[in-house]
Amino acid sequence: MTASSGTRPRAERLPRSERRAQLVDVASDVFVEFGYHAAAMDQIAERAGVSKPVLYQHFPGKLELYTAIVSEACEEVVASLETAMASSTVHRDRVAATIGVWYDFVAEGGKSYRLVFESDLTNDPHVRTLLDKFNFDAATVIAERVTEDTNIPLDAALVIAGSLVGASQVGARTWMSSDSSLSRAEAVALSSSLLWRGLSGLPVAVSPNTAD
Repeated sequence: MTASSGTRPRAERLPRSERRAQLVDVASDVFVEFGYHAAAMDQIAERAGVSKPVLYQHFPGKLELYTAIVSEACEEVVASLETAMASSTVHRDRVAATIGVWYDFVAEGGKSYRLVFESDLTNDPHVRTLLDKFNFDAATVIAERVTEDTNIPLDAALVIAGSLVGASQVGARTWMSSDSSLSRAEAVALSSSLLWRGLSGLPVAVSPNTAD
């Protein structure tokens, strides 16, 4: 009997952490290709070359597997935003670096960004809570720096940061989905120029040369 299309040979034994990473990668492919509801744990196990019991040793169910993938992707983006905010003392450069995180996510995240932004499960309460937390955490990283560098209170800074996050996400997704002729650098520069016009008007509480 020949193997069905898309199956892989039985996988070699791997350390637990490596096996988990492999299962996450394979499951991401399946979820993107078929959507959450049509994807099956049997299918994921077969593509990964493992038995279903092995898959269930790592993830007790399909929802847990899906949310693990989304959660890890979100955590990576938030960590990248923290790095971007710490990358320069020049405010305009930090804005560009922050916007660049979202363009990198859609350009390089591939499967992950589709599960975060284009999931057929966003109405599930657990997934919705996870994505809402992601957006809040992303905004908080930016808002804390805005508050530190200006006289703006945190609740107001969160509104500003949330606007930056939302505009950056939509701009990056539009660039990716429209088959744009613009390079990543050109698209980031355009978004940065637009958003910096508003952000540059915030009151600066640090030395003037950092606002350039």
